[in-house]
Order: sequence, then C-alpha cells, then structure tokens
Amino acid sequence: MKKILFVCHGNICRSPMAEFILKKMLRQAGREEEFHVASAATHDEEIGNPVYPMARQELAKHGIGCPGHQARQITPDDYANFDFIVGMDEANMQDMKLMFGGDPDGKLHLMMDLVGEHRDVADPWFTRNFTAAWRDIFAGCTAIFNQLPTK
Repeated sequence: MKKILFVCHGNICRSPMAEFILKKMLRQAGREEEFHVASAATHDEEIGNPVYPMARQELAKHGIGCPGHQARQITPDDYANFDFIVGMDEANMQDMKLMFGGDPDGKLHLMMDLVGEHRDVADPWFTRNFTAAWRDIFAGCTAIFNQLPTK
C-alpha cells in the first residue's frame, strides 16, 4: 500500500482539502484500497480541530465531505511511515526538513511543483480565497493521481 501525506501549517484548510480531494479521486477510480492518504500540520495550534468551515464549504461545493478529520501535527515517524509527502508552501517544506532531519529519500514535494509551477498554494486562512486554493490543490491532486503507479 502506497502512503501519501499532505502537510500545511495548521491541518485545517489546505492539507485536509488535498487529502479528501485525492481520496475522492481514488474512490471514483476504484483504487482507494491501494493507498493510504492522510494530512498533518507543521505547527500545533490547531491540533484536534476539524476542517475549517470555509474549507469544508468549498469541498462541499464539489461533492466532497470531510467527516471525522481532526488536525494533527507531523512527527519524525511520518517520514518513515509515508512514501510521498506533499507540502503546500515553502515554509511547510522547511519545517518538514527540520522535523525529519532533511529529505534523504527524496520524499518531500512542494504541491505546485507537481504541476510545473514552482510557487506556494496560497493560504486561504489569510487570503480568504478558498476557491483559488481549491484550484491549486485540485490541480496538484490531479497531477499526483495521474502519476500513481498501477497494480
């Protein structure tokens, strides 16, 4: 089973959006049993909180629910336990490298690099533009989905 982890600052907006978008793509393709998809935060201020209401509303516009999500912080073990780890912005990437002691196995990826654009997914917590975040995250998840190995 391939394991994919999405990471953002608080694990209440961007990374859970990515988690639930990719889970829906996998479910629709009948491949959800082949992958474990999760999300986490680089910081601890939102630990235990659900998906932020505006992010939840944006997901709902696209027929995606996010039941049971509770924000959690990354741990050093996540590097060993996941095969592919995707950060939403450069700050996330730096925080993960500090937590994981670098990226010796090349598991860390910036979301928008996956679509050929070296830039951050804008944080909708600050921009309030959840639709723009959706577009970026959906594009990144589509790129990941299209590159997934087949059985």
